[in-house]
Amino acid sequence: MTCTKKWLTVIGIGEDGLSGLSPAARSLIDTAEILVGGDRHLAMIPEDMRSRLIWTSPIEETIQKIINYRGKSVCVLASGDPLWFGIGTTLLKRIPIEEISIIPSSSTFSLMCARLGWSLNEVETLSLCGRPASLLQTYIYPNAKLLILSSGKGTPKIVAEMLCDRNFSNSKIIVLEHLNGIKERVIYSVANQWQTLPEFADLNAIAVECIPEPEAIILSRMVGLPDDAYHHDGQLTKREVRAITLSALAPNAGELLWDVGAGCGSIAIEWMRSHPRCQAISIEKSRTHFIAENAISLGTPNLKIIEGHAPESLKDLPIPDAIFIGGGATIPNLFEICWTSLRSQGRLVANAVTLEGEQKLFQWQQKYGGTLTQISISRAEAIGSFLGWKPMRPVTQWKIIKP
Repeated sequence: MTCTKKWLTVIGIGEDGLSGLSPAARSLIDTAEILVGGDRHLAMIPEDMRSRLIWTSPIEETIQKIINYRGKSVCVLASGDPLWFGIGTTLLKRIPIEEISIIPSSSTFSLMCARLGWSLNEVETLSLCGRPASLLQTYIYPNAKLLILSSGKGTPKIVAEMLCDRNFSNSKIIVLEHLNGIKERVIYSVANQWQTLPEFADLNAIAVECIPEPEAIILSRMVGLPDDAYHHDGQLTKREVRAITLSALAPNAGELLWDVGAGCGSIAIEWMRSHPRCQAISIEKSRTHFIAENAISLGTPNLKIIEGHAPESLKDLPIPDAIFIGGGATIPNLFEICWTSLRSQGRLVANAVTLEGEQKLFQWQQKYGGTLTQISISRAEAIGSFLGWKPMRPVTQWKIIKP
């Protein structure tokens, strides 16, 4: 159901409250029949006879109530820019923009840059508000400047501990409280001093300038992380083959990967690390504990893990943009179900190390097309006091794009 009238207004409010709003925004608040927001924002509006909705958990319950008010004048009070890690983005997944008016105020990130003299186009922005702190892992690299929305007063210490664990303990941390309000405060510190950090306000944001120690292990967002970056039992797509495989899968922002026979999850994890909006589902029958550990330690806690056998476990999954078959090429009907599920112009890549698996890939290539590649890698290893080449097991790879 759609409505031609804009019945829902989302207004961003800064720490300066109603005084910082334009007369037009104030008028929309004053004339709304229903007000929606958190306790802090609703407390800014003098009590009257109008209905008020406070966000509940799960938030979907409140969103459904808002939708049920369609046709009435509803005003949602939000923080800063509602479309930057804000409620506006969530509402637009259920309600078309033709029915919504959005009036932003200055975002927290803009205010942070204004205080610090940082250029907004040269920083990394992320939110840890209601999200796993391990998301930070992919953003830690030398000289990175991070702007982080905090989930509360304990977040700065969590960030500092994570930096120290990664040997970025000299990183500068700046905590900005109540930005643009009368209680605004800016605290400068260093990650390795996190135990002496003061008590922070619940309403804070964190800026970090990442400075590595000499022994810090730098994990690039580019594909091909070191094998020892993963917890595994030997069932791991090796670094060189992994880089070639992900190149063939060609991840793009916002795309979904099925990693079928995921092993320890390396393909799905590096797919997600390539862009914050990339998504992946790992299907694995026996090593899901490794996948979970690796996803958290490498900054992809939102990786969806399904413990089970393919193809049975593929039923009712969202349509993928790419599929990787890392094992099980000889499983009956596996390819056929994957191929049917893949969207048009989606990519399918399958690797095999056995003659039986290689034969299956050859049969698929003969029937459907695509390209076959044999990947042969040798690593230099000691032979006595000398070095010699030790070949790894060759991998046969088939790639095809669905018409």
